Amino acid sequence: MRLATWNVNSLKARLERVEEWLEQVQPDVLCVQETKLGPGVFPSMALASLGYEAADHGEGRWNGVAILSKVGIEDVQTGFGVGSPLDDEARLVSAVCGGIRVFSAYVPNGRSPEDDHYRYKLEWLEALRVHLDRSFSPADPVVVAGDFNVAPDDRDVYDPAAFEGATHVTAPERDAVRALEDWGMVDVFRQHHEPGGLFSWWDYRAGSFHKGKGMRIDLVLATPVVAERATMSLIDRNARKGKSPSDHAPVIVDLADLT
Repeated sequence: MRLATWNVNSLKARLERVEEWLEQVQPDVLCVQETKLGPGVFPSMALASLGYEAADHGEGRWNGVAILSKVGIEDVQTGFGVGSPLDDEARLVSAVCGGIRVFSAYVPNGRSPEDDHYRYKLEWLEALRVHLDRSFSPADPVVVAGDFNVAPDDRDVYDPAAFEGATHVTAPERDAVRALEDWGMVDVFRQHHEPGGLFSWWDYRAGSFHKGKGMRIDLVLATPVVAERATMSLIDRNARKGKSPSDHAPVIVDLADLT
């Protein structure tokens, strides 16, 4: 199974690029973030013509998550499922795809450590950990993939000093991701790549992509039973090139068949 995650920064604006990428890369499952599409306007028919079933959770101009799958979509769930006010925004959808419970997650940005949105971000990440603990075991096949808006450690930013006092790198944010790992999740990309300097997001401004000024904030976290099947993981930088790209690049993981 080839699984990928990609913050497309508006599926409407980038549908043609996404369709081309799907045809070239042929992922079995793609987790999508920032679809920015409301209910009833998701391009299900266009994606079905490429062989993908879709589960989407959108709200309109902002946020929005989806899962595209060639290996089935069953038991679709949105949000944390407990009537939490943290579910007011379309940031989490999950489904069983090819025997794996797959989550597509768009973690709040946080804006700045002084902003209420930063506290919301920490509360949201904690709610995700609680949801996993309440509903699953680390022995279950589970993947949480998406835009976490957190660079897990200093290897994941081009210059730690440039981010001092900013979101994405603060200790509480990194601790929140570490709590997911302590629960039982594995950072699959890091499992295959120890060096730093490998990024999945670059600011549109000031030629950041060409200057290598990026962050690795798009993660694939998996329980051990899934992570041990991973044979390869990479960031597809080519998808960040060309006309009108997303500011994120897809992260791809290949999983061996269960034996």
